[in-house]
Amino acid sequence: MKAEIRNLTIPEILAYEAEAIRAIPSDNDYKAAIDLIVQQVHGCNGRLITSGMGKAGQIAANIATTFSSTGTPAYFLHPSEAQHGDLGLVRSGDIMLLISNSGRTREVLELVELTKRLVPDTKFILITGNPESALAEVVDVCLATGNPAEVCPLGMTPTTSTTVMTVIGDLLVVGTMQEIGFGFEDYARRHHGGYLGDRSREICGR
Repeated sequence: MKAEIRNLTIPEILAYEAEAIRAIPSDNDYKAAIDLIVQQVHGCNGRLITSGMGKAGQIAANIATTFSSTGTPAYFLHPSEAQHGDLGLVRSGDIMLLISNSGRTREVLELVELTKRLVPDTKFILITGNPESALAEVVDVCLATGNPAEVCPLGMTPTTSTTVMTVIGDLLVVGTMQEIGFGFEDYARRHHGGYLGDRSREICGR
């Protein structure tokens, strides 16, 4: 059977994406995830490690840089490279934020298994479209995206799924900033160049 190819207007695409954001479950345990990040990074001197494959991995990498720029040290660990030695970056006290739309990405499942073998006390948070998945069963906190259908004409390319992943990442970043009391002075110390650097220094009088 030949699948139908949808053609949407720009306003329709915008409305579709906006609705997917509104449908992100509000009853996810965001507080538990934020508390874990604050506890491990700011209480146990750990680092936040983000990981994912493909487009989800690119979102994970962006989330890591946003966390780092807002007072929570973070870095991206590629799940495949982890199997070739990069797993050695993980140390006691670290926490992993994993992203997998399906919740059954083989490389990410293997990353959890290998990490638990190397550093058994590692904590895990998962952002996924499948809260009943194999990955959801082995993490400490699971944050569901609502599993929206992709807005792409084929219904296959990661588009809407990565939009909601990004928004959940923003929820964690902003929530963590609020918990640690991250202010303009802190921001200015981390942003020395560009408009944001100039603006933050101007606000705090530096």
